[in-house]
Amino acid sequence: MDSEQVAALAEILGPGGWMAETREFARALRASARTPGGLLLVGTPEEEPWHLTAHLDEESRLAALPELSPTLVRWRPPPGAPAHLAVGLERLEAARRGETLFVVSPAAAPVPLLERVDGARHAGATILALDQGDPDLDGLAHESLIVTAGRAPVSFDAAQHLVSAAAGQAGGPAGSPAARRSLRERLARLLDQISGAP
Repeated sequence: MDSEQVAALAEILGPGGWMAETREFARALRASARTPGGLLLVGTPEEEPWHLTAHLDEESRLAALPELSPTLVRWRPPPGAPAHLAVGLERLEAARRGETLFVVSPAAAPVPLLERVDGARHAGATILALDQGDPDLDGLAHESLIVTAGRAPVSFDAAQHLVSAAAGQAGGPAGSPAARRSLRERLARLLDQISGAP
């Protein structure tokens, strides 16, 4: 999904409802990420959030917000991995006040992850969670965005795109031109972008 497709999807979803929750979550992410290297992004042993890491890094560069560039924390970094791909779970144990731990979990978070998240929270780190309705993880998070399969208007993958895009921009007010467009206008614009119409 490229940036134009993400923008078109955000327009179709409109300013209220689920998109408003996404923007609120993205604002919390942007506000909590205060220092370069202090945004820690971790997934589950089965699903590392590579895609979201890359998009947040790009948004960080485009918006000139170095603090938004995440550190990918991996469960089992291979020996000899480049430095930016070699950060292991011990980094979560070193999390402290002023840092943000962003957990991306498309399934229930495993107990070892929950224990580390709890430790980071007690050390003063801000905890954010993007999940599909995990009460244990959401109970530890300061802010969470729940993407329930079958009930959310977008897939878990699309939600990650929307969060990263919203984090990179200030977000338009409810009275902005995009917010005033009707569903029909937003849908027509998306169809034009997909079909390649001028």
